[in-house]
Amino acid sequence: MTDVERSSAKLAGTGAWDPLRHAAFAILWTATLVSNVGTWMHDVGASWLMTELSPSPVVVAAVQAATTLPVFLFALPAGALADIVDRRRLLIVVNIFLGAVAALLAVLVSLNAVTPTLLLIVTFIMGTGAAFMAPAWQAIVPQLVPREQLSSAVALNSMGINVSRAIGPALAGFLIVAYGLTVPFAINAISVVAIVAALIWWRVPQTTQSALPAETVFPAMIAGVRYAMHSGPLKSTLLRAFAFFLFASAFWSLLPLIARQVLQGGAALYGVLLACLGVGAVAGAVMLPKIKAKLGADQTVKAATLGLAGAMAIFAVNSNAYLAGLAALLGGVCWISVVSTLNVSAQTSLPNWVRARGLSIFMMVFFGSMTVGSLLWGSLAAHIGISATLVVAAAGALLAIPLTSRAKLNQGEGLDLSPSMHWPAPIAAAELLDDRGPVAIQIVYQIDAADKQSFLDLTKLLADSRRRNGGYSWSIMEDAAAPGRFVEYWQEASWLQHLRHHERVSGADRDLQDRIAKLHRGETSPTAVHLIAPEH
Repeated sequence: MTDVERSSAKLAGTGAWDPLRHAAFAILWTATLVSNVGTWMHDVGASWLMTELSPSPVVVAAVQAATTLPVFLFALPAGALADIVDRRRLLIVVNIFLGAVAALLAVLVSLNAVTPTLLLIVTFIMGTGAAFMAPAWQAIVPQLVPREQLSSAVALNSMGINVSRAIGPALAGFLIVAYGLTVPFAINAISVVAIVAALIWWRVPQTTQSALPAETVFPAMIAGVRYAMHSGPLKSTLLRAFAFFLFASAFWSLLPLIARQVLQGGAALYGVLLACLGVGAVAGAVMLPKIKAKLGADQTVKAATLGLAGAMAIFAVNSNAYLAGLAALLGGVCWISVVSTLNVSAQTSLPNWVRARGLSIFMMVFFGSMTVGSLLWGSLAAHIGISATLVVAAAGALLAIPLTSRAKLNQGEGLDLSPSMHWPAPIAAAELLDDRGPVAIQIVYQIDAADKQSFLDLTKLLADSRRRNGGYSWSIMEDAAAPGRFVEYWQEASWLQHLRHHERVSGADRDLQDRIAKLHRGETSPTAVHLIAPEH
């Protein structure tokens, strides 16, 4: 087991239920559970309504795509917004919006006014609201529990979704048969009240506020993408997420058709399959801390991918409802194991200032893969059949395991990503306008010949650190007239951007800079020279 996996296993060893000892987490988790029951009832109602409006596999799978596509399209601006505004207020507004849309859909269904196109439009709108809520919701989790309980808290959040999945679909299936398709949409609208009330009750812990002007959305989006592009731990997590969700999406997008066409069942059977999947996910969340403590993050994801591929294979060759239920249980265990592990890996890769943006990029990969996969598997099923498509998806998931094995998870677990504040304030001869730029920074190092290769290896890591925090045009050059004299150079867009860099440099960045400073042989420590474009 690697150092990263040992660190991960230590954190995973906390009890599965420990986060519920914190009142804020417990109340918000419970309220979210109630709201998610309504959400899953809504999703079952929408999928089943579409099977009545259109039996085409492509159109039915498009419901899943209409749910996930908005997250791919809007997650990044939503993440930027969540990093620069009050996350609690944002969540309240978005939840009220989602409740209103759900109520409107309930009215339209009761009037028999829904067409396939209208259902896809409303589903897309609901997905858009969810896209603006998801990054903020995930980003507040570290504010609710201590760091050592983050893995358990993420698993509990996933478990809550799946507890609601165990209750909501079964309840929706019963209510659709007994009272009609209007009821699930109406209950979803009412269930939003619980989460709004909990958010109004919650008081966000006080944190140190920056004295700098707040970022605006578009530059904040650019900063989030820039950080992701130069964060090795996050890039590895994103690659593993893409490889899994692209193929796992077949499990979800084809499930209504498996219930109706392969198993020859109705809405009740579809609800039971989702309930079995939810029960499996609950069991998986309870077992996950012990599993991760024993296997580590990477082996947990590999084992769970094998299990989910097996569940899809069972669906492909089986027409027995009881065996299908067992496959759904297995799928639930494996799904939550992968989703929770990948989410924790993304969380621990991110400092707080860019957390919502980084998580939004993770969700873009998640939902983008699910969207592409849903359309791909739906189209393939229309040509070669549902069973053959499930076999192809299962084989692809298995092939992805060795292809992505070098992308290790939880690399950020042992890193101190909190602000170090060890850089002194940059010295300027006069007060500068915050938007004046660009700014060029130069730092001179004196390195012995014996330490040259070690120095250059460390500066490769230093380059990523500078770029994550706004640097571009980075280079390291050696003085032709004085071998061993190296000049580091990079630029930033403005003086304000450089001041933000001072606030964001992390403890891990400080440790790296300390290692480089120990190789410096100058009479004084390396100091930075700041050059700024002249005023026009």
